Amino acid sequence: MAETRFDVLCIGNAIVDVLARVEDAFLPGHGLTKGMMRLIDEPTAEQLYGAMGPAIEVSGGSAGNTAAGIASFGGRTAYFGKVKKDQLGDVFAHDLRAQGVSFHSLPAKIGPATARSFILVTPDGERTMNTYLGACVNLTTADIDPEIVAGSLITYLEGYLWDRPEAKEAFQRAAQIAREAGRKTAITLSDSFCVDRHRESFLELIRNKIDIMFANESEICSLYQTPDFDAARELARADCEIAVLTRSEQGSVIVRGEKTWTVPAHPIPKLVDATGAGDLFAAGFLHGLTAGRPLDHCARLGALAAAEVITHLGARPEVKLAEHAKIAGLL
Repeated sequence: MAETRFDVLCIGNAIVDVLARVEDAFLPGHGLTKGMMRLIDEPTAEQLYGAMGPAIEVSGGSAGNTAAGIASFGGRTAYFGKVKKDQLGDVFAHDLRAQGVSFHSLPAKIGPATARSFILVTPDGERTMNTYLGACVNLTTADIDPEIVAGSLITYLEGYLWDRPEAKEAFQRAAQIAREAGRKTAITLSDSFCVDRHRESFLELIRNKIDIMFANESEICSLYQTPDFDAARELARADCEIAVLTRSEQGSVIVRGEKTWTVPAHPIPKLVDATGAGDLFAAGFLHGLTAGRPLDHCARLGALAAAEVITHLGARPEVKLAEHAKIAGLL
């Protein structure tokens, strides 16, 4: 087995988030469904940006947020993702490295601009995402460094990558290298609409190449085409070694073999922005897992990280999660 260089390698769409607060009426006025993620083209991106009002720009991307969260816990983490050599690409790379993540994917010199996601946050904290994928879809097998994959305890893959054949191939290549090196693989299903687009191939991947699956309630129910969470949970139990299922304020359910753990959500004073909750839950869980913690303890670390990120705008922690966890008696 290769020497362990990283606890977790995260692979995903490298995206800069553009966040703005809007009233509920703004969404149907622009043909948007509350809480969903849709892919948009560049003209639509420009139109939406002009209509959404004052905004803040922060580096994001689901797996990038998870990598930043693991680093904030003190974990060793690396990231593969594609940006362009432009202003937002430089911002993304700087932010990730400043947070302690190893990021050495080569930026594209030509082609579409660095990806951005326009995230509209309504007064209840729900987020509606409109994503221009730009350069991030050009991740290919050439961006997968076999030595880093083989040297990572867990390779964590973002389901959104499944939307492009080249990125999907890179994703599968990384999973294969990890398995051959005796490492663990994990996937986040990302979004129920993403699951709807790729259900059968997701199921094949989970059953054959994935050890740990992360999904929220709507995603897992979409995967197994049932409105019954308990039924979906039991199907997930049979399909992968560990299923990590989050249920917002109802906490999380972890299943492994015949065992089930139910862990409550961490209390918060007020929900400000739900963006990144699942990403940071995965960060806490994976950090606990690579540190050898019991699964229910891993879920508590995840709940702590998710609670921190939803109390402010933006999908990355504003405190050192390691110190936050120590105060809570979890590290």
